[in-house]
Order: sequence, then C-alpha cells, then structure tokens
Amino acid sequence: MSALTVSHDAEQSWDDLVRFWEETEWPEGSKVEIIEGIVTVSPAPAFRHNLIAARIQRRLYSVIPEDWEIFQTEVIAVPSRLGMFIPDLLVVPVEARQDSDSHTPAALAELVVEVTSKSTARHDRVSKPAAYATAGIPLYLLVDRWAPGGPTATLYGEPKGEVYRVLSAVKFGDPIKLPEPFGIVIDTGEWPVD
Repeated sequence: MSALTVSHDAEQSWDDLVRFWEETEWPEGSKVEIIEGIVTVSPAPAFRHNLIAARIQRRLYSVIPEDWEIFQTEVIAVPSRLGMFIPDLLVVPVEARQDSDSHTPAALAELVVEVTSKSTARHDRVSKPAAYATAGIPLYLLVDRWAPGGPTATLYGEPKGEVYRVLSAVKFGDPIKLPEPFGIVIDTGEWPVD
C-alpha cells in the first residue's frame, strides 16, 4: 500500500491546515503527517520497521538523562516548512515539552529517528531532513531499509539552514556511533534485513 496525499487550498493559512489535519477523521491505524504543506496518509509501519525502532529505543534508554523521554507517536511541528511530522522515535527533554502546546516544537528535539517504509522513503530522505535541519534538531538518524545499494543507516548532524552534514553512514551490519550527549554505538547487525 502506498501513501495517500490530500492537497489543501494554497490560500489556507498554516493554522487552517493544522485544524484540517486535526479535525478530519483519518483511517484508523494510519500515520497522518503534513509534509511540505500536503497531508500525507501512510499505512501503519510493518513489524520489521517497528522492530528496528524498538531496538534503537532500547539502546537509547540506557544513555539518556532521567528528564528526557523517547516517544514513538509524538507529533513535532515545523511551521516554517509546512510540516507536522510523526517520527519513528523522538528524543526530547520532558521539562521543555511540558511548556509547549499540543504539538512538540521540533526545536526542542535532541534526536529524531526515521525508519523508511517503501511508501515514505522519499520523504524520509529529502523532505524531513530539510525540515529537521531548518528546525535545528541536532541529530537525525535515517535508517533506510530501502536504500538503492542495500539497507543503510546515516547519522546527520550540524544543521545549517535546511542542510545537515553526514556524520556517519554505514551498511546494515556495521556499527554506527551517536555522539554526545548519547555517546553510544548501535549495532545495526541486530536489525532485520528485508
């Protein structure tokens, strides 16, 4: 199943677009995001996708501070890029999050993890990193199960404008290191290969 997109009127304001996104009844179990001003409805991730996210989450819990959390379904907002995203994993200080409204401002995130699905890989490779960099999220880990040369993991950092610098890129099976404040090595050999 591929992603479904719902265009909105270009005359609509950001607030109108968010209200449409919030108030519409979407198919149960689907992942609904706003990507570059377009509402995108994707099927729920498959088991292997979720297993990779769960294994990363388990490793992150061993190193994050007590006042940080890891969320799997938290919405982050990047209004300047017309985006409301639901990353596979979002690491954010809880105290900072409690001061915000119903959506987490992306600038509060310390790390975002996206695991590609066939239907959303382009967004995870292009649209989302540009939005996450624009928001100033320090680290973006892209787990690309559908990369053309085989499954890869790429860690992006040092955002400037809407561009990240590649800090590390590995094929599944090789370790990838997340710098401080995480300071861990993740064994991508634990991840299933499709």
